[in-house]
Amino acid sequence: MNESVIIAIIGIGFLFLLLSGMWIPFAVSIAGTTYLYTLTGAAGIKAIGLVAWSSLDSFVLTAIPLFILMSEILLHSGLSQQVYNALSSLVRKLPGGLLQTNIAGCAVFAAISGSSVATAAAIGPIALPQLEQRGYDPRMSAGSLAAGGTLGILIPPSIAMIIYGTLTDTPIAKLFMAGILPGLCVVIFFMTYIGVRSALNPALAPRETARMSLALWIRTIIELIPFILLIAVVLGSLYLGIATPTESAAIGCVISLLLAAVTGNLSLAVLEQSLINTLRASGGVLFIVLSAFILSYAVTLGGLAQDFAAWIASLGLSRIAILIAVSIMYIVLGCLVESMAMIVITVPLLMPVLAGAGIDTLWFGIVLVVLIECGQITPPFGINLFVIQSLSKGSYEDVVRGTLPYCLIQLFSIVVFTMFPQIVTWLPAHILTH
Repeated sequence: MNESVIIAIIGIGFLFLLLSGMWIPFAVSIAGTTYLYTLTGAAGIKAIGLVAWSSLDSFVLTAIPLFILMSEILLHSGLSQQVYNALSSLVRKLPGGLLQTNIAGCAVFAAISGSSVATAAAIGPIALPQLEQRGYDPRMSAGSLAAGGTLGILIPPSIAMIIYGTLTDTPIAKLFMAGILPGLCVVIFFMTYIGVRSALNPALAPRETARMSLALWIRTIIELIPFILLIAVVLGSLYLGIATPTESAAIGCVISLLLAAVTGNLSLAVLEQSLINTLRASGGVLFIVLSAFILSYAVTLGGLAQDFAAWIASLGLSRIAILIAVSIMYIVLGCLVESMAMIVITVPLLMPVLAGAGIDTLWFGIVLVVLIECGQITPPFGINLFVIQSLSKGSYEDVVRGTLPYCLIQLFSIVVFTMFPQIVTWLPAHILTH
């Protein structure tokens, strides 16, 4: 049978498995194993054992369960609510009030979680009751939380960046540093949008009139200091070259445990729940990584990536045209496929294309994360939409309508990063790697 026909059949079968609801790692592994079998026969299947060992025998990947554990401890010990309450006191006087707190709270929790879903799930239950009680617009409330949650994979540490770096041999520490300034830019864009909308239509967000006393200011700063130190230690140890991502994640876990113990929120129940959730989440993520390497091995062995790159080159597309085409592809995929799956499926194919177009792997990693962020709030299957809808009393349509403007803001941010790539590349250029 013609190789193109075989690839088409496997591709159609793969899409069918995804759309039928099969768990992503199984669908990817089946597609990769089937393609490998068509290339080499039964003998080639033996290589899967070596691929599995080499893909997971990585010191870098041990950072994933550690970062997940750190965020789980902060979530289940109630410390995430302390962050939200403290930030609420600081930014609620801005136009948009608690909507601004949603973005600021998500940004801070993103810097200590690494997961979009974890960020949305941590801030959502705390914020939604207060927003409803004070009469905030349900669409604006849901949209700010769903979009704010996406910051979890852009502001480091980021599990998505770890997986991307593992697949492309891009230093994780540099990816983390590259995400800081773009992450802050997106936060500013989100908060600016909320401020402008709220100023034009005050009914969307009731103006907060209560004044803060000096004692409340001092208390707020004191409550935020431990989290500021946690972020500073985790990222600072990377920036100064003192620790690897895995070591900085381990340090973060220890500090999180100490914070929970000092505040009296650490218990055996909290620790047990944190460890159970970490095992579940880590197992799922690492299974995705394994399936990604199986697919990548098959694609490389068959020369599919190189053939795809040669075909793109034959079209004579400019660098900008390639970026636009890739962005459209991710926007469409975001409507159908979960974020980690997008990285797994596309990166092995795209890397030769990007290299041929002279696109920096580090810079593209951040653009890819922003595109994935957009996918997480794109209907019908944006995962953050479902997280917030399950927490709120509003309809799925309200969540979607409230979130769509943030999709446009994220696409605008990609334009900004393309026009000014230094926003992404300046900080990593000055990093001291371990």
